[in-house]
Formats: sequence, C-alpha cells, structure tokens
Amino acid sequence: MSALQQQYRQVRRHTLALAEPLSDEDCSAQSMTDASPVKWHLAHTTWFFETFILERMERNFTPFHAAFRVLFNSYYNGIGEKHPRAQRGLLTRPSMAEVRAYRSNVDERMLRLLAESSDADGAAQREQLATLASLVTLGLQHEQQHQELLLTDVKHLLAQNPLLPAYLAQPVSPAQAATAQQWLPFDGGLCEIGYAGTGFCFDNELPRHRQYLAPFELAARLVTNGEYLAFIDAGGYRNASLWLAEGWDWVRSQQLAAPIYWRQDSAGQWHEFTLSGEQPLDLARPACHLSLFEADAYARWADARLPTEAEWECAAQNAAQNVAPSAAQQSGAGLQQMFEHGWQWTSSSYAAYPGFRAAAGALGEYNGKFMLNQYVLRGSSSATPAGHARSSYRNFFPAGARWQFTALRLARDAAR
Repeated sequence: MSALQQQYRQVRRHTLALAEPLSDEDCSAQSMTDASPVKWHLAHTTWFFETFILERMERNFTPFHAAFRVLFNSYYNGIGEKHPRAQRGLLTRPSMAEVRAYRSNVDERMLRLLAESSDADGAAQREQLATLASLVTLGLQHEQQHQELLLTDVKHLLAQNPLLPAYLAQPVSPAQAATAQQWLPFDGGLCEIGYAGTGFCFDNELPRHRQYLAPFELAARLVTNGEYLAFIDAGGYRNASLWLAEGWDWVRSQQLAAPIYWRQDSAGQWHEFTLSGEQPLDLARPACHLSLFEADAYARWADARLPTEAEWECAAQNAAQNVAPSAAQQSGAGLQQMFEHGWQWTSSSYAAYPGFRAAAGALGEYNGKFMLNQYVLRGSSSATPAGHARSSYRNFFPAGARWQFTALRLARDAAR
C-alpha cells in the first residue's frame, strides 16, 4: 500500500473517530448558521472526493446518490446548486447510517482508483497519477480542516444544552502557572513570508514575497484567562473607548460581558464550558474563543496592539524554521505557544498576496473568493489535527467570530 493510500485511510478513519462519542441526535443538529451538523461534515468531506476526483477519473462513474451533489455542496458555484447553509440542520434524511455507508462506498472506490493508478505506466499515465495525488492531498487537507470545524461546531452545539453535556469523558488537565509576560524584540527590515517548502500548502499561502517591517516586539506567550478576567473586572466591556465602532455596536446589541463560553455563578465564581463539560475557569490557561473585536479591545486596554500577519510569520520562522515547533521549543525561552493553543488574531485583512492566482475551475473557489471582510489568524489550536500546522498557514474569519478556538497574542512597536 502506498504512503498516500495509508494517509487516506488514516485521515478518513480519524474523522469517524471524532464522531464516535456522539449520538445520532447530536450529529444531526445545527446550533447556528455558521456551524454545521456533524453528519453534514461527514458527508461533505466525502462529497469532495466523489465530486472532484471520482466523477472526473473513475471509469463508469455513478454517484452514490444523485441528490447528494446538491445536499452536500458547500459553496462551489462552479459545481451547481447548493442546499441553503442555514438549513443543514433540517436534513433529518439521509440518516447517519446512510452517511456512513456513503463514506464507506466512496472510500472503497477511492482506494481502488489509487491502486489502479499506481500500476499505470507511460508519460500520460504518470501525469494522471500526479494529478490524482495532488487532488487527493488537497481533499485530505480539506478533511483535516473539517475535523477541526467538527469539534468547534460540536462544542457550540453542546453549550446550548442546559445539561452542559461533555463531548469528552476525561477532565481538562490544569494548565501550568503562567510565567510573567515578556516582550521579545525583532529588528524588522525586509522579511519573506509565504510558503517556502516542497510539500503541500494552500493557494492563499503563495507566492512567497518580501514585506518590510518596522522594528516591533511580540509578547512571548498568549494572554491568559486570568489576564483577560482583569480586563473584564476593569470594566472592559463597558468602556466604549476601547472598542472599534463596529465592535462596540456588536457588544451593545448582543449585551455581551464576557467570552462566549464563560459563565459567572451566583457566588461570583467564573466557569468555562469546554469539550469536557463546564469547568472552573483556569486562570493560567490561554484565553480562547475571543472575537477580533474582543482581542483588539483587550490589546488597547493593555497599551498594545495585535500583530500583523507578516510580523507573526517572520517571528515564527525565526523560531521554528517554517514548521510547527517541538514541545521543547513551546515551553522554553523565547516565543511560546505559537501553535496548538489557539489560532491567534492578527490586524491583517485577509487579502491576496502580490501575484496570487486562483486555480481554474470550481477548486479555484477554495480560498480566493473569501478575500473580503475577513481577518487573518495564525498558528493552530488544540483542535487542529496533528501535522496540519505551519507558520505560513493563513486561517481567516470575520471580526465577530468567536466560536472558533481563537486566542490572543500582543504586539507593540519597538521603543525608539
């Protein structure tokens, strides 16, 4: 079995394993428009392989179910009609059993296609195999993105239940006491950002290019729950001067006074809903599920700002040579918690790099058409699959998004 076939099996099985703790009822519900049911994630990631690979390359292709082409299309206008996103939770049919059968059927056909293609000979066949490998790799990376979204959406769903049920049986391990915040200086100057490796990257990470940076400083670690609680206690959610105008309107219209999963009990004690259920707020843990509005307001209160994505990436390259750092690097001196703890907001609008070109066809819709009214996040989170992080990765969400695993690292201009 080839390495790609093994990777295919591993990624696809992991998605099913993430759904294993959930009931069929859990998997069918949709808690808000931005979130999708687990059943939809399982089907859509399968739709991707069937639509973009099997339909194109399988001999005598026949769809598993003709209606699935519309039901599980997410946003690909080049493919055709889509079921409305806000109504994904109304899809009581197909059942979870049928979605699992869909996954099994497509997996069997995909593995057969990979096996047949690997035996092919000749220049044309080798070119077809290279195209197949490229599409499969993109499909697996796409599925890993949905593995993180699955956990994100499940957490939001379970948090709406007054029983506050846990997704995971094991309790959350307490975080180590946070060290005093340190500021690390960077000289600035010309810096290259964008993917520079030879493996996979998404198109929005290219092309690699130069940017000029003024001297700056980055906080060595993320802002903690305890530090963010101090912002709340100081009246941060009641002080309009700390907020962007749209952010202040957002706070007022939704009557917000704390991060999305925080709750203060009648005795004044703070708790946080986690994938392990509701827990006492761990003051040493990095604050998570913050919107850009909240992150920016905290930064102003702390007499700092958010880093630009170029500052973040240049600092990460310096520390980790364009890959996620080891555990030793994460806990040692210098930059810490660059990966695995929470996606980190930047002040950079999500836009194309100079020279960016979207791919032809429907796959060209993957990233480029979302380059408006979004902000870039860097790093990765506790829900990001292993091996899916790199310093050039550009995640992106609108400023009000906070159900994602989003955290906060401070920056400031260097003293002159």
